Amino acid sequence: MGVISRFDVGDIMTDQKQMNTVDSMLPIPQLFAFGLQHVLAMYAGAVAVPIIVAQAMHLPVEDLIRLITADLFTCGVATLIQTLGFGNIGGRIPMIQGVTFASVGPMAMIGAQHGMTAIYGAIIIAGLFTFLIAPFFSRLIRLFPPVVTGTIITIIGINLMPVAINWMGGGVGNPQFGSFTNIGLGFLTFLIVVFVYKFAKGFFSNLSVLIGLIAGTAIAFAMGVTNFDEVGRSSWIAVIEPFYFGLPTFDWASVLSMIIVMLVVMVETTGDSIAIGEIVDKPIGRKELASIIRADGVSTVIGGILNSFPYTAFAQNVGLIAVTGVKSRFVVAASGVILILLGLFPKLAAIVASIPNAVLGGAGIAMFGMIVASGIRSLGKVSFEGNHNLMLVAISVGVAMIPIAAPNFYANFPAWAQIILKSGITFGSIMAILLNLLLNGVNRGDEIKEMGRR
Repeated sequence: MGVISRFDVGDIMTDQKQMNTVDSMLPIPQLFAFGLQHVLAMYAGAVAVPIIVAQAMHLPVEDLIRLITADLFTCGVATLIQTLGFGNIGGRIPMIQGVTFASVGPMAMIGAQHGMTAIYGAIIIAGLFTFLIAPFFSRLIRLFPPVVTGTIITIIGINLMPVAINWMGGGVGNPQFGSFTNIGLGFLTFLIVVFVYKFAKGFFSNLSVLIGLIAGTAIAFAMGVTNFDEVGRSSWIAVIEPFYFGLPTFDWASVLSMIIVMLVVMVETTGDSIAIGEIVDKPIGRKELASIIRADGVSTVIGGILNSFPYTAFAQNVGLIAVTGVKSRFVVAASGVILILLGLFPKLAAIVASIPNAVLGGAGIAMFGMIVASGIRSLGKVSFEGNHNLMLVAISVGVAMIPIAAPNFYANFPAWAQIILKSGITFGSIMAILLNLLLNGVNRGDEIKEMGRR
């Protein structure tokens, strides 16, 4: 922090201006600080999938550790591909990459029937499919007029709020869930984030979430709620070994189920990328969307090779961009470098893993709430007079909340249907697209308020 403290007010104001574009490069200390903030916000979600898969497959602890380190490493590689871009691969926007939760159920079923090698065979083929279909899928961008994108952004935020709430309670399955200690710790973290955001200036205001996470963890440590024992037990270096579980095998029913997952991922990626584009003032068109989806495909293939999983945008971090106002894609590229280091050095990962769920929840309330606010702001620019937009928004948000209100609502549906229906973001997004086509037609539903007459 000694380097950062030397910035005077003039430096901070200059830096604020530099942060206002996607392609702005920030000083290295700031890149690291803002990048770390993104990593802390997404870490719990990033490691959840390998833990779930390892439990479903009854893998030993050493294999679980390999899955986690491989996942973190590949998250970093995927994030660099997406943020920096290589040719026509990567959207060059501040979009951090993580494992899609839509893949958990299918991977567990594939693994139970055909083993780990079949999981990775299906992932590799599905990644190739995603890469090849990207330019064709991107043509669907015309199905995302402002009323649809605003609805999707709102749905993303609403569907993420239960994640923050469960974190704040202590985490699902925690015997102390909902205790005064957990809720109090989460609420205190939330207050720190708001206080710093309100009263700090420039650089430090933009670090409100990071400062809240660090302060909350320090308070939790003082209270005895968390400890760093796992840091001492963790190894110093991890080796990411390709095809650790063996060469991939290909069961075509498994491949088909993973391709369905990636089609769902493409819908979610479209919504997330449009949301980020609106927040950072970089419109996402057909060309940009194709590049973003290609990056998902390449990253998913790499995931299959390195014993990891399918990759997509992490919606959690969309809210962080909205909170901080830091639009530079190089900040998220710095997050990618940090994730790679966490994958290679497990002790670093163990330090991050020591952050209590309640602390993450306190910060998550603000981050995910900002996504909802961004969606409402987008919808505020849409006309609801003389059209069917109000019904479109109402039904889309309504069906998106079904899995939140009743998680087992679709339990009796076929497995392939549950992949779509149990994700409120996916089903709500699809519903918004279909309702816009039905009620407004392809070239309607994009009426914007004439601000001069309002």
